[in-house]
Amino acid sequence: QVQLVESGGGLVQAGGSLRLSCAASGRSNSGLGWFRQAPGKEREFVAAISWTRSYTLHANSVKGRFTVSRDAAKNTVYLQMNSLKPEDTAVYYCAATSRTSGWGLSANYQYWGQGTQVTVSS
Repeated sequence: QVQLVESGGGLVQAGGSLRLSCAASGRSNSGLGWFRQAPGKEREFVAAISWTRSYTLHANSVKGRFTVSRDAAKNTVYLQMNSLKPEDTAVYYCAATSRTSGWGLSANYQYWGQGTQVTVSS
């Protein structure tokens, strides 16, 4: 089993920044990803990182604004979000997968955190 606990969400004005954290415990995984889901919309891939090699993947919609990173010593993955826009408003989820490919698909993740709300005001 893997437990994932997100933190760091909140309310921020457009153009501001937030950093989300995801503390992981339990068995090791191949990759950890961030997804988001806005009201009435499907869950959307945001970013992912390899747990062992720091290989990263970012969705086109957040490239240049969001950065995923990890601290292996703390078993924690971060999502630094800069230049936030109102359309970034969503519940953000951390997820873990044992797969080595297909990290952009939510169906490929076996474990999920409870989510943290990010609200960007205009």
